[in-house]
Amino acid sequence: MCKTQEENMKKEIKSWKNLEAAFAGESMAYQKYMYFAKLARKKGSEEVAKLFEDTAKHEIGHAEGHLRFLYPEDKLTVQDILKIAIKGETFEYTEMYPQYEKEAVAEGNAAAAQEFREQIAESTEHAEGFEKQLQKVAKVFAGLAKVEKQHANGYEEALKKIS
Repeated sequence: MCKTQEENMKKEIKSWKNLEAAFAGESMAYQKYMYFAKLARKKGSEEVAKLFEDTAKHEIGHAEGHLRFLYPEDKLTVQDILKIAIKGETFEYTEMYPQYEKEAVAEGNAAAAQEFREQIAESTEHAEGFEKQLQKVAKVFAGLAKVEKQHANGYEEALKKIS
C-alpha cells in the first residue's frame, strides 16, 4: 500500500484517530494490568494477580479488534506492514524519544532521559531490522515476478503453437 492508499484509508474511516487512541488505551491497559498482576503476586495476592491477568486478556482482545479496523488484512501486503512499522519506529527515534529526552533533561530527570536514550537506540535497531527485511522481501518478490513472467511467456508461446 503506498502512502496515498494509507491516507485514503484514514479518510474512509472517519474515526481513525479514535481507533488509534482506543488501541493505545487498550494496549496500555493490558501492559499495566500484567504489571499489576506481577506486583500483586509478589505481594502475596494470587487472586488479585489472576483477576488482573484475566482482565488483561480482554484488553488485548479489544486492542486487536481496533487494529483490524485500522489495518485491514485484505488491504495490506507484507511490504505494507513492514513500511508501516519502519515509519512508526523512525518516528520514535527521530522525533518522539528525542523530544522526551530533551524534556527529561530540562526537568533534571536523568533516569528518564537515560530511558529515552535507550529507546532511541532500540527504535533505531528495530527500524533497521524492518528495513533489512523489507529489502529481502522485495528481492524475493522481484525474483518471483521474473519467474512468473517467464512462465507467462512460455504459456503464450505454447498457445501460439496450438493456434
